[in-house]
Amino acid sequence: MKNQRFRERVGFAWAGLRAAWCSERSFRAQAIIAVVVFVAMGVLQPPLIWWALVGTMMVLVLAAELINTALEHLVDHLHPERHPRIKTVKDCAAAAVLLLSVGATWVGVLMVLSVLDINGN
Repeated sequence: MKNQRFRERVGFAWAGLRAAWCSERSFRAQAIIAVVVFVAMGVLQPPLIWWALVGTMMVLVLAAELINTALEHLVDHLHPERHPRIKTVKDCAAAAVLLLSVGATWVGVLMVLSVLDINGN
């Protein structure tokens, strides 16, 4: 399926988003959080650089969640029985999502502090 038209490739990506939305509670939660953050940013009206940073972090968290989902589905298909190494693979992928989520939260907190000028600068 190499060298498909752009339209078909975008269709595959949308199918992946739909599959993750339908099958993964974590992806739905992260996507809902992203929408809430976007609305909060509309209220707070931070400078453009914060829109870029927070938006990038939201996209990275969602992308990591998609990679984690894809990896879990692949591993479960190839090795359906429980195995300590498979558990490690899944745990590491989940840890990557967790680290990005912590980083995104940190950026969000800094943005709020900056907008509200908590430090009095």
